[in-house]
Amino acid sequence: MAARTLSRVATALAAPALALGATVGLAAAPASAAVWSSCDQWGSTTLNGYTLYNDIWGSGAGSQCIWANSGTNWGVWANHPNTGGIKSYPNADKVINKSISSLGSLSTSYNVTVPSSGAYETAYDIWDTNHKYEIMLWVNKTGAVGPLGTSQGTVSLGGSTWTVYKGNNGSNDVFSFVRSSNSSSGTVDVLPILKWIRDTKGWFGDVTIGDFQFGFEITSSSGGLNFTVNSESVSSS
Repeated sequence: MAARTLSRVATALAAPALALGATVGLAAAPASAAVWSSCDQWGSTTLNGYTLYNDIWGSGAGSQCIWANSGTNWGVWANHPNTGGIKSYPNADKVINKSISSLGSLSTSYNVTVPSSGAYETAYDIWDTNHKYEIMLWVNKTGAVGPLGTSQGTVSLGGSTWTVYKGNNGSNDVFSFVRSSNSSSGTVDVLPILKWIRDTKGWFGDVTIGDFQFGFEITSSSGGLNFTVNSESVSSS
């Protein structure tokens, strides 16, 4: 199993060290990349309220290129070796900056096309503004990947049933919700999940939700695989 470690938000300051272990090659982005593309390790841009990150942060990485038609229609081509350890988390990030108590709603929808081989998960990565807590929502997974921590049982929240894991990566607590069955499209009502963590489990208090990321955490994609976000949305009130 690949243990969950830090995502881009919490590892940006460690980029020089991580970069030493990453070999980023050049590969052509898909023809659909009408607006923006990048093969840079830390390539990023902002489109219609979402910031896109190529985010090749793990050691032993291969080549990866990201492309985007918009902040909610994008994808990556990745060729990472069949070795352990997370290589990258290409993602689209929307900033919420609201406390749980001040949120009237927080929901998201997704539609993705993912490969049948490789090792990866399609996941939301939600952070509080102090980066003390990380909430992951795994909507599908393939290959030898698994969440950090120990199982806390199952729960039905936000429109799906999840197995919940609780752990710590040395920098922050990680609460991972792994969907009971793989899904390539759907809607998640996120606010009840946050309230369950706060009120039922008491794992944090009335934290302020900052970065709300969605993308692909890739461990291996040998030979080159395509990952596509056909559409996504994040809405809050």
